[in-house]
Amino acid sequence: MIAQDSILRLDATAIDYIIIALYFTFVLGIGYLAKRAVSNSLDFFLSGRSLPAWVTGLAFISANLGAIEIMGMSANGAQYGMPTVHYFWIGAIPAMLFLGVVMMPFYYGSKVRSVPEFMLRRFGKPAHLVNAISFAVAQVLIAGVNLFLLATIVNVLLGWPIWVSVVVAAVIVLSYITLGGLSAAIYNEVLQFFVIVAALLPLTIVGLHKVGGWQGLVDKVTASPGGAEQLSAWPGNELSGFSNSFLSVIGLVFGLGFVLSFGYWTTNFVEVQRAMASKNMSAARRTPIIGAFPKMFVPFIVIIPGMIAAVAVPELARVKAGEAGSVTYNDALLLLMRDLLPNGMLGLAITGLLASFMAGMAANLSSFNTVMTYDLIERYIVKDRDDSFYLRTGRWVTVGGTIIAIGTAAIASGYSNLMDYLQQLFSFFNAPLFATFILGMFWKRMTATAGWVGLVSGTTTAVIVFILSETGVIDLPGQGASFVGAGAAFVVDILLSVLISLRTRPKTDEELKGLVYSLTPKEDRTETAQEGDHGWYRKPTLLAGIALAMTIVLNIVFG
Repeated sequence: MIAQDSILRLDATAIDYIIIALYFTFVLGIGYLAKRAVSNSLDFFLSGRSLPAWVTGLAFISANLGAIEIMGMSANGAQYGMPTVHYFWIGAIPAMLFLGVVMMPFYYGSKVRSVPEFMLRRFGKPAHLVNAISFAVAQVLIAGVNLFLLATIVNVLLGWPIWVSVVVAAVIVLSYITLGGLSAAIYNEVLQFFVIVAALLPLTIVGLHKVGGWQGLVDKVTASPGGAEQLSAWPGNELSGFSNSFLSVIGLVFGLGFVLSFGYWTTNFVEVQRAMASKNMSAARRTPIIGAFPKMFVPFIVIIPGMIAAVAVPELARVKAGEAGSVTYNDALLLLMRDLLPNGMLGLAITGLLASFMAGMAANLSSFNTVMTYDLIERYIVKDRDDSFYLRTGRWVTVGGTIIAIGTAAIASGYSNLMDYLQQLFSFFNAPLFATFILGMFWKRMTATAGWVGLVSGTTTAVIVFILSETGVIDLPGQGASFVGAGAAFVVDILLSVLISLRTRPKTDEELKGLVYSLTPKEDRTETAQEGDHGWYRKPTLLAGIALAMTIVLNIVFG
């Protein structure tokens, strides 16, 4: 996409620029105010473990409302239709609830500062090093996605070349993360959550009015190249890439709903870090559960606009019909904004998109600087220095991560649907980590050697599947290759881990207390209710049950 591309140029006026300027003023102001609360590295990297559950819960979901949710899911909505809801109702909610109910007590109770640090205690240095390096690589790659899309908006709005837009966008995010650390990221993510909803909800309503309401959308999608299949979530053949409906359901439930989803939500430090910043165990457990409630309704303001764009925007309709064009599915929201929103509301919508990409990139950077500083630099490179050194190091690492993300943004620019790219990354890094993690948490016999070998072999398997798919040996269109790669990585990791564990020496039961479910006393993995935590609506298990029931109902209604 180049600066002269007039097809996507948004006709912004002074009122739109004023709205955007006010938003950036607030963002940088929050970073400045948060800086005053940063006195040590724990404040910078984990907000001093002092934040209430509603703040960390909204930040938990906002951190995920980056390129993946907004542009990626609207692109999926335009290309595949309603099956995209599986990324939310199958591929997110169950794993988020599992994290809150089962896994957060281990993370928060052990007082580890990161997910790789938990791996260090359970499996030792080799597994820790593999996990920390792979996580750091994944974060700068994903930050590049958010940065590329953020720069795209600046390019469309101002006409600046993409490379200039990338640098300017990076500097804005870098400013408030470097100032206030995780607190600045989290409080900005709460602000960004409300800005994103305020931007996308009117776009959805105006879009539905444009196509004649829900029934009008149904009629137009039915008559479009995708057909009526795009109005039903199941079996999702086009999304999964399987022509057989049974295999498609298996791929979605196992590949996406279990391996990719649980791998992302339960072991991805980007998300877990928000819960770790909570003020107590109860708040930490409730963080992902609170986030599950808005998460289940996000499809209605992200996927539906994508579906509307595919039938209401002529350029995108031609792409869907198989014609060559200058736009891609990633442009669905921008095209809809261009055609439907008046000035003022256009400024709010642009601000919402900027907020979403900044939230995503900030989440990547704040977790990247924690793992790089605590798990790699302090552990292996520069040991036993005073806390102020690691605080300064964290800020410089943030600068370095941003510079690398500027480079990785070029990779993201090569994909017409960014969800294809992101799901591949998740199959490489998250699927094997989840296999190692879940086996090690519930099977005390698993050994340290099995931990790192499983991680390496799982990632290698996913990469092999990707190469076979890219070279045409495996023919799986859509995102089927990433589902298969994730499933294969999980299975290979589990099998090798079991075989190696049976031939190597495990740790003693005493060493594994607090790290393995069966060896951890119940009182150590449940919170003691503190002042203000006694209401029924503050019970993690009850809240999780309500969220799960609502998700099942949504699956039935839109299935």
